[in-house]
Amino acid sequence: MAVYLIGYDLNKSGKDYAGVFKAIKDSSTGEWWHHLDSTWIIKSSLTVNEVSDNIKAETDNDDRFIVIEIKNNKQGWLEQNAWDYLNQSIFT
Repeated sequence: MAVYLIGYDLNKSGKDYAGVFKAIKDSSTGEWWHHLDSTWIIKSSLTVNEVSDNIKAETDNDDRFIVIEIKNNKQGWLEQNAWDYLNQSIFT
């Protein structure tokens, strides 16, 4: 099982995010984190290429995104409930 960080810029004015959000959620095991704008962390059984392909199918040519596999080595400034979810659901 892998954990991926996904970041994106959807550049079309009025872009419908629903398809991108669904592609990200569907690429996960059902465990996903989205507490920051344009940033997701998902747990997935898919490869990085498969996750990327799922998102690409829902973006326009001028949109940009990145999918990076990450490990449990993190630090930042978040609410406690965000840290709790990451530690108990994503990095388990």
